Amino acid sequence: MGRYSNRSSGRKLRHIRVRKKVVGTPGRPRLNVFRSARQVYAQLIDDSIGHTMASASSLPLKKDYKESSKTNVAAVVGTNIAEAAVKLGVSRIVFDRGGYKYHGRIKALAEAARAGGLEF
Repeated sequence: MGRYSNRSSGRKLRHIRVRKKVVGTPGRPRLNVFRSARQVYAQLIDDSIGHTMASASSLPLKKDYKESSKTNVAAVVGTNIAEAAVKLGVSRIVFDRGGYKYHGRIKALAEAARAGGLEF
C-alpha cells in the first residue's frame, strides 16, 4: 500500500505543500494548472486579493484538436495563457504545478508558456 489512501488525496496534500512556498502577487501572478483525465486548465491568480486575472482551458479546443494528443492540446493551452498574460502586461510568473509531477501535459504546458513569452 502506498503513502496516501488514494491518488487524489495524495495530490491534494502535495499541492498544499507546494502552495506553502508559491504565492502570486500583482506583479508576478501564480500560474495554477489543473488536469483532469480529459482536460487541462490554467489560471493566472493574484493571491493578494484572491483574483483570477486570466484563464485558459482545453474545453473550447475539443473540436479543433480532436485527433491530437492530450499533450499537444496542453501545449496549446500554455500558448493561450501566455498570450492572455502578455495582453495584461505580465511577463514574470510563478508556476504552481498543482501537486502533479513536472512531466507530460504539465511540462508541455509550462514549456509552451515559456515559449509564449512568460518567464518563470
